[in-house]
Amino acid sequence: MNSVKLAEMDWMSYRDRVKDGECTILLPVGAIEQHGPHMSLNPDVLIPEHIACRVAERSGNMLVAPPIAYGYKSQVKSGGGNFFPGTTCVSGRSLEEYAYDVILAYVAHGNREFIVVNGHFENSMFLVEAADRAVEHARLSGIEIKVVLLSYWDFISATTIEKVFPEGFSGWAVEHGGVLETSIMLKIHPELVDMSKAVDIPPAEFPPYDVFPPDPAWVPSSGTLSSPAKATAEKGKWILDECIAGICRTFG
Repeated sequence: MNSVKLAEMDWMSYRDRVKDGECTILLPVGAIEQHGPHMSLNPDVLIPEHIACRVAERSGNMLVAPPIAYGYKSQVKSGGGNFFPGTTCVSGRSLEEYAYDVILAYVAHGNREFIVVNGHFENSMFLVEAADRAVEHARLSGIEIKVVLLSYWDFISATTIEKVFPEGFSGWAVEHGGVLETSIMLKIHPELVDMSKAVDIPPAEFPPYDVFPPDPAWVPSSGTLSSPAKATAEKGKWILDECIAGICRTFG
């Protein structure tokens, strides 16, 4: 077997690959969350895992850990909220502790460098805390580790945004289930996208504050926060090519 997915390796091959601490572990973290009637519940898992695998293949000295599939609670103004069947989230405390435990488990195997590849906006600060605590715990144990935390969309340039959204970009906050995610999924998992069900709506508009309990009336009934109608696999390729190249250039 010659896979970059460490779960597909036998334990002895994995042990020999990582024992010197020179191999970087890529850890995708996503969410199970509705993405409109046209798409599956798991783009936030599949996209960072795909990117991580392509980066690892190019680097030659990276392995991809199984993704953490359950993410922090979907928020109304970035993911539509927790009103939709299928959106299955955990608390920030649970996500933080889970990621922290996973990183330290890999440290115990001899791994010393990690790249956490985030695919769900709401996860970010809880992963920051998990990474910071893991680094400090290892340091107090006499072990130096390094954890990089990135969100793949931060590697998309203004030039590519203009190319993907020639009529104007409404912003990341309302791209949930929109052109960007749908285009990527059309490229990597077209079998999980049904464009005949895509709902063509204007970008959602929200007040400049949050309210708890969240108000379902703020969210379009489709669950998408902007229209995916102009998504294409070609646009997905443009986005992925730039993200993968940028991550490889920075960390490869």
